[in-house]
Amino acid sequence: MKLINRYKIVLCLSLLFGCTKDFEEVNTNPNGPEKVPANLLLPGIQRDMMRSLMSETWTLGNVVMQHTAKNQFVNEDRYLWGEKNNIWNAVYHNVRDVNNILLLAEEDENLSNYRAVALVMKSWMFSLATDAYGDVPYSQTMHGKDGVFFPVYDTQEAIYTGILADLAEANTTLATATNIADELIYGGNVASWRKLANSLRIRYLMRISDRIDVADELQAIVSDPDTNPIFAGNEEHAVYTYLASSPDQFPLFSERIGSFNEYRASKTMTDKLLALDDPRLYIYSRPTPLTEETPSTADDEYVGIPNGMDDVGAQEYNGGQENQSRIGSLFYENATTPEGLSIAKGVIMTYAELQFILAEAREKGLITVGDAATYYTQAITASFNYYGLEPEAAYLAQADVAYTGTTDEKLEKIGNQKWISLYYQGFEAWFDWKRTGYPVLLPSLTNQNDDRIPVRLIYPISEQSLNGDNRAAAVTRQGADDINSHVWWDVE
Repeated sequence: MKLINRYKIVLCLSLLFGCTKDFEEVNTNPNGPEKVPANLLLPGIQRDMMRSLMSETWTLGNVVMQHTAKNQFVNEDRYLWGEKNNIWNAVYHNVRDVNNILLLAEEDENLSNYRAVALVMKSWMFSLATDAYGDVPYSQTMHGKDGVFFPVYDTQEAIYTGILADLAEANTTLATATNIADELIYGGNVASWRKLANSLRIRYLMRISDRIDVADELQAIVSDPDTNPIFAGNEEHAVYTYLASSPDQFPLFSERIGSFNEYRASKTMTDKLLALDDPRLYIYSRPTPLTEETPSTADDEYVGIPNGMDDVGAQEYNGGQENQSRIGSLFYENATTPEGLSIAKGVIMTYAELQFILAEAREKGLITVGDAATYYTQAITASFNYYGLEPEAAYLAQADVAYTGTTDEKLEKIGNQKWISLYYQGFEAWFDWKRTGYPVLLPSLTNQNDDRIPVRLIYPISEQSLNGDNRAAAVTRQGADDINSHVWWDVE
């Protein structure tokens, strides 16, 4: 019996020590890596951010900027906004992977090119968050592993200081960087990413130009294109190109027809395009259903609906839905055709937008490089070209388009044309409208916001419990947490 017990003891000891040999190797899951390479992280960030932005743009951004209007479920059009968290959630979910790329670059100097691209993405992402909400968590958002679980809400001024510094660093790094792999905006071309970094610097400097004198910084960029290259044509703008087949098709392509058709052409945009005889009308929208199948386009009618009607009024406007123009087919059922793929894209920034910004900066005397009228004409031409069109001389010469008049009249023309060009980029159009006041928009008809167009999104309700003290400090500093409190750069 004693002998048997001794054997049991020896066997147990053998098993015990045998199990400790190569313990880490045996108990490491080969399918659960501790680190994910930067080239695998970046495409996921890009895809998720763009999909979230496109969703919020369709449901809210295009509506508030009167690119589109709703003919049912009209709360958004009447400014009955609750939480709108797509942008917030996307930024704070994906910033973790941005930080992972930055950490990988700290460990491996050969990843400095990925660090620079990650800084550009980070800058764009946080600009969306702060321009929509105002003060938001920024400097402490990526320090959870350091025990920072309740990040402070940084002031918008501090956030913009960080954004501009990151873009400047990216420009310097990308000047000597090698191309990267597996990313979905420029296919890894770092020279293009460098131009985006500097073009975004110009956008964001203009964004804060009513608060801070940015003339010297703008002049430094545009006067030295070798050091600070920017977009030189449509082929260089930053867009996300969708696929013709699953799993990454244009987001609206898979929408059910009813959900798509509750958004119609806005009367504001449609009437403006009709007044200018602007051919972009035929891309943005289509004839009313009763006329679009007629043999001759001379019989076509384009009728947008007023923004902010009540449910009954919106349904019955102009005799009903059959007499209300739908959104253009290239943004829906034809989004996967060759023509649709060239137009229905996710947009970070276009060449046309950059040219409009330069026209404004030159007109205001913030830069001395170039000619405002030339920038303006190039911007319109670039917008037309994006849709495979060419502006005719008669279009550019008409009174409401020609670059003539007082400085204020010229700035209004820039703003109007920029708004037209930002179709389906509703949030960028909204941010720009808040800053410039152009185009001059009337609040939606039966709005529930005391005839005020909203100027921000409310913070997610979850922040009251998850990060209540820091949210409260931001509200005290910034103003009431409602859709009418202006962000820092939005001077009333």
